[in-house]
Amino acid sequence: MFAVYADSFSSDNPLSGLVVGERPDPVAPDGWTTVTVKAASLNHHDVWSLRGVGLKDEALPMILGCDAAGLDEDGNEVVVHAVVSDPSWSGDETFDPRRSLLSERHQGTFADKVVVPRRNVVPKPASLSFAEAACLPTAWLTAYRMLFTRGGLTAGDTVLVQGAGGGVATAAIILGRAAGLRVLATSRDEHKRARALEIGAHEVFESGARLPVKVDAVMETVGRATWSHSVRSLKPGGRLVISGTTSGPQLDDAELTRIFFLQLSVVGSTMGTRDELASLVSMLDATGARPLVDRTLPMDQAADGFAAMVAGDVFGKIVLTR
Repeated sequence: MFAVYADSFSSDNPLSGLVVGERPDPVAPDGWTTVTVKAASLNHHDVWSLRGVGLKDEALPMILGCDAAGLDEDGNEVVVHAVVSDPSWSGDETFDPRRSLLSERHQGTFADKVVVPRRNVVPKPASLSFAEAACLPTAWLTAYRMLFTRGGLTAGDTVLVQGAGGGVATAAIILGRAAGLRVLATSRDEHKRARALEIGAHEVFESGARLPVKVDAVMETVGRATWSHSVRSLKPGGRLVISGTTSGPQLDDAELTRIFFLQLSVVGSTMGTRDELASLVSMLDATGARPLVDRTLPMDQAADGFAAMVAGDVFGKIVLTR
């Protein structure tokens, strides 16, 4: 079958290990199902895999891709949940110490077919296109869990989204607006600030700018470059929800005095559960909110999408179609 896969690693030139070619058809073990992929979306995770982060040499060649929407074995339209938990695990699968994402221990979604546990498929409503649904399982699910499960935000609350433009940040802006939150967003890039307003942010600011109000929560995916600003933007008792550190994990000043004095909460968040993915799909179906697709490419042009992601030339999601 056709597939986009990694056959080597390079921290300096990750695209050198990307191959567009053929791989054997997958065989679904007991309890798993085969999904025919109609659309899949890129994540930074895919680039990190090509750099050798989270993927071992003995796993190569590895089909890349965490996200997909397609048809199950009975022809039903489905969205694939990317978190694969241990069969013996019960409860919130994001806490399973043996969990993995598709394309880490199990072959990924950038292919004609992908096999996943039967519990990892969620019905896709007709109101969502395959391209839109393929955006949801990683970035959009991460944003959903950050806002509503870990952040505990409800209509009328004010949220700051750092780093507008990235997949999670873009999702947080659109979902926050759809849920009745007051959404503030930051970016170093003037064009990205303008786009953030277009997709639902109420106000936008340059990175690090003083805000006119203190916020109930901050959605943080940037890390070192925005951490101090995030802490200083919170109301007393506010919550900083973090799911990534794209600018680096090391801090010169963790703002610990401010955190304890203002009784702030720092909350980690990782991916989401199958039930949360189902709730996210239902929310989009009910509200009409939709993922922002930066561009759609045929899967055989995946290298162009990877190059755009490496260059940072993205606002929203890059979708690969079959």
